[in-house]
Amino acid sequence: MSGTTTAAARLRAASGGANRWVVLFVLCVSLLLVALDATVLHVAVPAVTEDLRPSSTALLWIVDAYPLVCASLLILFGTLGDRLGRRRVLLAGYGLFGVASAVAAFADTPGVLIAARALLGVGGAMIMPATLSILRAVFPDRRERATAIGIWTAVAAVGAATGPVLGGFLLEHFWWGSVFLINIPLMAVILPAGRWLLPESRGSGDGPWDVLGALMAAAGVMGLVLGVKRLGAGDDSPLSPATVGPLLVGAALLVLFVRRQRRRPHPLIDMRMFSRAAFTTSVGCIVLAMLALVGLELIAVQYLQLVLELSPVETGLRLLPLTFAAMAAGATGSYTLRRIGPRRMVGWGFVLTAGAVLLLVLMGHHDRPLLLTTGFVLLGFGLQTTLFAAYESMLSEAPAHSAGGAAAIGETSYQLGAGMGIALLGSVMNAAYAPGLSSVAGVPASAGSAAANSLGEAYQVAAQLGGPAGEALRTAARHSFVHGLHVTLVVSAALLLAGGLMALRLPRVMECQPDADARLGGPDARPQPRTGPQPDRDRGPEPRSAAPGSVPGVRAARPEPRRETCGTGPEAHVPARREPVEPARTGRTAH
Repeated sequence: MSGTTTAAARLRAASGGANRWVVLFVLCVSLLLVALDATVLHVAVPAVTEDLRPSSTALLWIVDAYPLVCASLLILFGTLGDRLGRRRVLLAGYGLFGVASAVAAFADTPGVLIAARALLGVGGAMIMPATLSILRAVFPDRRERATAIGIWTAVAAVGAATGPVLGGFLLEHFWWGSVFLINIPLMAVILPAGRWLLPESRGSGDGPWDVLGALMAAAGVMGLVLGVKRLGAGDDSPLSPATVGPLLVGAALLVLFVRRQRRRPHPLIDMRMFSRAAFTTSVGCIVLAMLALVGLELIAVQYLQLVLELSPVETGLRLLPLTFAAMAAGATGSYTLRRIGPRRMVGWGFVLTAGAVLLLVLMGHHDRPLLLTTGFVLLGFGLQTTLFAAYESMLSEAPAHSAGGAAAIGETSYQLGAGMGIALLGSVMNAAYAPGLSSVAGVPASAGSAAANSLGEAYQVAAQLGGPAGEALRTAARHSFVHGLHVTLVVSAALLLAGGLMALRLPRVMECQPDADARLGGPDARPQPRTGPQPDRDRGPEPRSAAPGSVPGVRAARPEPRRETCGTGPEAHVPARREPVEPARTGRTAH
């Protein structure tokens, strides 16, 4: 009993005072580590390959084990945090993340590194939804929560973009394991800080936790993500059993999971959230935004390193304007959301990003720093604006008692969008790139076929050929890659404009409405007991002054609750629905 009281007091203190901003700082540091670890290994892959000599399959699992395991376990740990306590799950994730980082840093075989990366994925799945659900709990006011989410999304962008830069710096001075060692001192500080500062919060806790449902969701998401990744790798035919099998099994398990949740009296995830257009649309916008971002980042890195021949550190520095623009969008997101509302913010964010992508079509074989910087700034600002407004709308539509499940849905959508982006845009890129190498003058057909796999492999084949044939193959590969880049950018812009149309289903204004628990009939929606004498039951009919047009003997419908807007712009002055003023009564106070 005393533990519950202490946790409740800590949560009230964090929600009501300046301490909630300290809580936000701890949560942002947590998210920074997870986002950074998702990308920091990318530049270390050549060094890992040279040292551990993994097979092609093992190398694929070294890279993919972390995002695959993390994505599949988000729903499991997000809903578990609602039951056991989000702070408790978060602290356990800290500890596991630190231990796994140490194992990965000193791994001496590919198998050990794969296992360590999988453990990092488990820790990341414990941390990511917990940060967002705790944020939802300590910022009950939507205005302040919008500011907090803006900071949270900006930190996520910083972590993802800083990973390659930091990894490149460490590789130039230390061995590849150093990219994992940076987590350990930070975890040694944040674990006791989180234990002391973070409040405990949990959902309603009604009924048993659905273990079978959680495992079904984990297996379903894993199958779906694995199938999408294999589709994007392009090693097998899209209709091969190795690709179609995981997709079908994953989709079937997720369908069964949804049906199971609808039948259970105490589901892991309240499926009624998806009946609200704003929630479903926000999730769809997150998928589309990540689909465009990750695919474009992957292709942009290849362009900077292989076409413009920049070093890993120079590549990371070129991408920094995107990061700074994303930080600016997150910092100003709360103000923008109040001024123009979710619909315009998400829609115009998509349109701005599409314009930035079309501007980057002007990229060619030579370096144009001003064009790249302008395009990356617009791209970062537009995408971060979209992600911020989509996350804020999604979290505000979810009931407080299901914050962990809602956060897990948002993060799973994030991961699925990233995987789909690599698969879809990578396939478009390959389809536009390969035909240009089918018949290069003086180049054998076998060499042209090998060069069609990727630009990096084309350079290796060209170096082996040497002479005029090698130079011809290298030139053709560069031209084909730039052509494929332009086609991919146009396809990406079309997807982003489709996201802008999807955003039309979002609310026009940011409403300071009652908690979503009340709208969905959650635990906070229980009617309050009526106190005091009730005229209709205790004293008989009460004389009333009949309103014009009313029918005698028929009770007027209860007016809808007032809905206020949070905004400050023109839309904020749309008249809110108010309860009608009841006619004055003689000799007693109106109820």
